[in-house]
Amino acid sequence: MEQVAELGESVTSGLAYIGSLASLASRAAYFAFIGPFRGKPLRLGRIVAQAMEVGVRALPILSLITFFIGLILALQSAYELRKFGALNYVANAVAASMTRELGPLITAILVIGRSGSAFAAEIGTMKVTEEIDALETMAISPIQFLVTPKFLAMIIMLPCLTIWANSMGIFGGAVFGVAQADFTFGRYIRASIESLYIRDIATGLIKSVMFGVTMTAVGCYEGLSTGAGAEQVGRSATKAVVMSIFLVIAVDLVFTALFFFLGGR
Repeated sequence: MEQVAELGESVTSGLAYIGSLASLASRAAYFAFIGPFRGKPLRLGRIVAQAMEVGVRALPILSLITFFIGLILALQSAYELRKFGALNYVANAVAASMTRELGPLITAILVIGRSGSAFAAEIGTMKVTEEIDALETMAISPIQFLVTPKFLAMIIMLPCLTIWANSMGIFGGAVFGVAQADFTFGRYIRASIESLYIRDIATGLIKSVMFGVTMTAVGCYEGLSTGAGAEQVGRSATKAVVMSIFLVIAVDLVFTALFFFLGGR
């Protein structure tokens, strides 16, 4: 019975955690999309600064990683396709894998490492130094001032980064296609484009938006939940990364299953 009680407590805690994230995300969405029409203007300067940090500064490392992943996918696909004399389908395999799954997922994990932990550390430090209390004393909502710019920056930049990651992955596959599979660069790109459907690209972009919402909610919630002391800031940042990766993969599973069943009908 003790094990059952512990299991029940874990499930209850997990559901409460997800509920807290949903509440935080909904409040940020309110300030982002409804608040401006009710006299609560957006702080565009902070949104642009967050977008630069989340998106533009992530481009070099994202480009390198997704280029190599595209090249690896081409190598692995060719290893199997060569057995069936179907080496010309390498472009199709790489394009579908990147746009549907790996592009948005790799982008999300990279951004979690760069920005999700930074969100938790920044807000956690403000919590420890009582800057959050100071904002509330001045009648400034911490959600509106701190969370909403990050929320908007994420949902705008994650799809943009995902499109760039898809492109770099396909370009990485093209390097193998030109070197080993008798493609010209133009023919490889054309084959990749022709193999894709709108739903392949759309599913990846929808996932990327949900990943952005998830990792922003986790990072900011962990920051706002930081306890007293500098050590707690580090713990919040670590927990933000771990929980964000777990929940992003869970969201990925849910949406992949959803698109699978909807696409089959």
